[in-house]
Amino acid sequence: MTQLKVETSQVTPNIWMLNFVVGQAYAVRWSDGWALVDTGLPDRAEPVLDALAGLGARPEDVRDIVLTHSHIDHSGSAADLAAATGARVLAGAGDAAVVRGELPEPPPVLEEWEVPIFESVQATLGELATLRRPCRIDRELVDGDTLDWGEEVRVVAVPGHTAGSVALHLTSSGVLFTGDTIANVQEVMLGVFNTDRQQAIASFHRQAALDVQTACFGHGAPIVGGAGEALRAAAALLPA
Repeated sequence: MTQLKVETSQVTPNIWMLNFVVGQAYAVRWSDGWALVDTGLPDRAEPVLDALAGLGARPEDVRDIVLTHSHIDHSGSAADLAAATGARVLAGAGDAAVVRGELPEPPPVLEEWEVPIFESVQATLGELATLRRPCRIDRELVDGDTLDWGEEVRVVAVPGHTAGSVALHLTSSGVLFTGDTIANVQEVMLGVFNTDRQQAIASFHRQAALDVQTACFGHGAPIVGGAGEALRAAAALLPA
């Protein structure tokens, strides 16, 4: 039995957050199955499956694994979870080669204040970075693509954190999965460790313009109700 345990918390009637020591992922239930949005670090597959079982989901019930971006704390267990579930794996076209192991992860362009935070995170990850396995990508996502999870899921390209970062907008229920382009750590803020800060800011503004009631972030507590207003207020403090 794994020593790791993933804590789950319900966000909406059909969405649960899977909370890790570093970062988080989401499980989404719909009438025909389940989806995972991100997968956690490379050693999280077994505890994620345990958490899903606690929610009543069998491995074969997972139909889609969507990676919001290629960073190891979001895609690290994708290969193992894909093998365990048979789910198709989807990721932004600009990050697909990194997830497949064909290209190295481009380094972030750090602001001066980000340097000690980045170094601390790297030290926390330690040897986990060496455990990352390449993962197949069954579909490369581009802006405007749609998925059917019992309602339309629209793919929104949000480059800047990584080249292929994507957000997912559930248009009927007003749910937005932001990945790491937006965080909610003490306050709603631009995500850190971006490869192109100006692109990331533009991507933040784009998401703030969407019709959103619930926002699910890659880091920080979801906002349930009034998320669009919170995103627009935070966007107003950023350069246009």
